[in-house]
Formats: sequence, structure tokens, C-alpha cells
Amino acid sequence: MLRLGIDIDGTVTAQDTFVPYLNESFQCAMTLDDMTEYDLTKLLKISQEEFWGWMNEHEPLIYKQAKPAEGAKEILDQMKQQHKLIYITARRQQHSDITYKWFQEHDVHYDDIELVGGHHKLEAVQKHKIDVFFEDHHGNATMIAKEADIPVILFNSPYNQMPIDDRIIRVNNWHEASQWIKQYEQSLQAAY
Repeated sequence: MLRLGIDIDGTVTAQDTFVPYLNESFQCAMTLDDMTEYDLTKLLKISQEEFWGWMNEHEPLIYKQAKPAEGAKEILDQMKQQHKLIYITARRQQHSDITYKWFQEHDVHYDDIELVGGHHKLEAVQKHKIDVFFEDHHGNATMIAKEADIPVILFNSPYNQMPIDDRIIRVNNWHEASQWIKQYEQSLQAAY
């Protein structure tokens, strides 16, 4: 049994979740393909203050209405049979109720959910003794792979195209992630 650490936004939820809200608020016609940077302040040419003001206003609705990524529920339902599913998210603590309610409404299994309130997930990864982490943020993936010395499955996206560490496995969808986990399990069993 592996202890799987899983990011929520852009990993379990669809990567284009924020796009319609950004387009409406900032009068633009952006697509996910236009989001070549994770830092939306650069993309939208706004200050950090403006961005966080916008986030404070829109975050609850966005999280509530987020759609699951294609294949996520199906694969997570399979994985829950053999593994612990521990979600570690950058969401702030004030969004705890919305987060738990989303998991219940979408019938997505969890063994634990930790809202760390920022992109520093390493401490939570170590606390939960995570074996493999699932992420969409390049910086988080790199830090976790290096510092925790574990494999990180990075969900491919226009905003995470920088070079990757040897411990990072780039996938395009949940089916590819599942295949990698199965192969990884086999390699661990063969080692024993």
C-alpha cells in the first residue's frame, strides 16, 4: 500500500477551472493554452494586491463549482482500493468546509485532506510519510522531488513546461498516472 499525496486544484480539479472567472472579471478571452505561467499576476498584468483581492472575492465560488479533472474520480476510485489517498493543497484553512463539501458532492474518496495555505507542501508531505505525490505546479513538484526524495507525478499543463528533475514523471491525464503507479508498484515488489 502506497501513501499517495495529491494536490487538488489543477490535479483533481480541471486545469481550466479558473479560466472563465478570469475572463469575466478581467474582460479577456484567455484559454488554458494561454496560461504559460503559474503566476497569474504576470499574465494579467496586475499587482499581487489586486490578484489577492480578486481571489478573496472569487475563491469560494470557484472551489465550489470546480469540475473534477477528466478521469480523476474513476482512477481515484480504483486507487482507494489499494492505497491511502491524502490530499495536500495550497488552499487556505478558511476554505476547509467548501473543500470537504466538494469531495462529498463529487463522491471523491479521501483518507485525509490538509489545507496548507500556501505552496510549501514539503512539511505536510513529510508528516504524512507520502510515497508518491501528484501535482500540477512545477515549483512544488521540483521541491518535493528533491527534498522528500520521492517520485512526483506532474500533470502536464501550459504553465509547467520548465525542465524536470529525474524523480518527476510528466503525465497528460489520470489514466497515464494510474499506469505509472501500477508500474512503480511492480518495480517495488520486484525489489523485494
